[in-house]
Amino acid sequence: MKAPVIIVGLGELGGEFAKGFLRCGHPVIPVLRGMNMDSLAIENPSPALVLVTVAENNLSPVLAELPVSWRGCTALLQNELTPTAWQRLGLEEPTVAVVWFEKKPGRPLNDILDTPLYGPKAVLLGEALRKMGVKTRLLRSENELIFELARKSLYILTLNIASLEVDATVGELWHEHRELVAGVLMEVLQVLEKRFATSLPKDALVTGVAAGVADCPHRRARGRRARQRLQGVVAEAGKSGLAVPTLEKIEQQILEHRIT
Repeated sequence: MKAPVIIVGLGELGGEFAKGFLRCGHPVIPVLRGMNMDSLAIENPSPALVLVTVAENNLSPVLAELPVSWRGCTALLQNELTPTAWQRLGLEEPTVAVVWFEKKPGRPLNDILDTPLYGPKAVLLGEALRKMGVKTRLLRSENELIFELARKSLYILTLNIASLEVDATVGELWHEHRELVAGVLMEVLQVLEKRFATSLPKDALVTGVAAGVADCPHRRARGRRARQRLQGVVAEAGKSGLAVPTLEKIEQQILEHRIT
């Protein structure tokens, strides 16, 4: 029997990955809320992979409690990931999936762009994704990973935040509300450069975001965490001394109940 795969968090995405790994012949052991990971690690000290599928706001506490024996085979796939996010929690070289598909309750999986993969367990993760019907590609360097992480963050943050002012599809926002989207995008990009602690290739990232829009223009732009994302980006900008008038205007409209 193949080594088991541990999945931390068994929501919509975790459930899809569980089916993918089972189709690859790997037993799947879920870690649900309240379960003791240290006890599971004693019983399963050498899993094939430990996939963390919790939401972004739960990632830090989960990684802080991750057993030492699992840290060398961990895979992450949250939005808004940066290398510093996992490095400060003791993960040196996780496998990372920059996920461009979504799974909503009661709906089939919606695959948008290819999902880039990087890290020591990228091939195994790619096998499961292909069993799920998801297109993947392997990245060759950490610089490529940083670009893909920044592109996904820029896509999510720009469209989520812009949709707070104009609740529309990503295609409608991108093509019919260019001034709003451009203002949000450029201010978000400033914050992302602080997050990644490096300059980012603006033109290539904008082209990459446009490709995501073009591949699935009819998906709704506003996500459940849109307001939280706006608040987080504005707070980061304030700490870094960045001017973000477009974002602050949207936040003020929410505070004044002019945006619902």
